[in-house]
Amino acid sequence: MSMRRLWIPALPALACTFILLPGQAGEPKGNAKDKEAIAKCAEAFVEAFHKGDAKALAAFWAPNGDFSDQTGKHLKGRKAIEKAFAALFAVDRHSLKFITPSVAIEDGTTEVYAPDGRPPTRANYTMVHVKKDGEWSIATLRNSTYTPPSNYHHLRGLEWAIGDWAGKRETGEMEKLSFAWDNGQNFIVAKFSTSAREVPVGSAKVLIGWDPGAKRIRSWIFDSTGGFGEGTWSGGGKKWTIKIANTLPDGKKAATTIALAMVGADTISLQARYQGSHPEEAQIVLEPPN
Repeated sequence: MSMRRLWIPALPALACTFILLPGQAGEPKGNAKDKEAIAKCAEAFVEAFHKGDAKALAAFWAPNGDFSDQTGKHLKGRKAIEKAFAALFAVDRHSLKFITPSVAIEDGTTEVYAPDGRPPTRANYTMVHVKKDGEWSIATLRNSTYTPPSNYHHLRGLEWAIGDWAGKRETGEMEKLSFAWDNGQNFIVAKFSTSAREVPVGSAKVLIGWDPGAKRIRSWIFDSTGGFGEGTWSGGGKKWTIKIANTLPDGKKAATTIALAMVGADTISLQARYQGSHPEEAQIVLEPPN
């Protein structure tokens, strides 16, 4: 589903004032011909907007005309204005499916901006168009509550890991691990901590998300020492492999490979292989804490 924005109600009339001929500027206020010209210009502006024609919209401005939107962004000149509208229309698509040659269903999202600068209001809509005697008209229009887009369906394969986990290494260190959904379920936030004899010795925070460009799960890790890393995920279901490229606090590079798997109803396994100046390998089984 895409978004159709309704914004700047007075913009068509404003645009038309940019292209009035010099001779018109001095004509009496309220001239009937001017009013008619501005009204037609506004209609043409709206038509061009609905067609998604960025070049036609920009042509309503004078060559060096300017435009400030409701966010305060300022654009100068037709080229800049055309580029802005082109970017808007590139992502502002709505779904239109023809059920029959004379019946079409449109799904989308409206985003209405108030002229006083208040936050926009959004709503999903479904519109049924019917064609009769060669003319299209709206048969039904239904609005529904807007739900922000989410990457949940890309990350739901990790839902089994959501929760708190704890386990002890053979060397005695206690490891704690937790996974939780971020607001909107676009990311999973993971937290690691290690303690020895109840004394904290290290921790890290991981942000797990969906990379739409690479079409894969990716993660970013930040540890308490100041180091950080970026990981790529492969696998699926209840068994995943994460390859992490680390940058250490001193700027040196390292690599870590982690195998994360669910091995029982309430048990997960984590195996880590660190490749750096001091290679290390560790494996631990974690369960929900008591």
